[in-house]
Amino acid sequence: MANTWKNDSRLNGMNPQKLDLLIHFSNRLAKTPKAQLLGEFMNLNMEAQNRGLQFTDQETSLITEILTENLPESDRKRLDTLRLLSRKLAQQK
Repeated sequence: MANTWKNDSRLNGMNPQKLDLLIHFSNRLAKTPKAQLLGEFMNLNMEAQNRGLQFTDQETSLITEILTENLPESDRKRLDTLRLLSRKLAQQK
């Protein structure tokens, strides 16, 4: 994964702790086999919760948009499905 997303001006106002988590996550994704990427996105949510961080819907949409800009359409659709599932699971708690 290219590191150009880190310079995206849309992230300038983000909480530094959240941005740090995203950078750590990005570095981890670079070493993750493609077949395991979607699971790693779910792990990000759990890791954020463990750190007491919660991303707003707007932040999540922005992050997803930035991180998936160069993904094939099929992978973006799978990620959208995962996000929908994650939201539904969160509502059940």
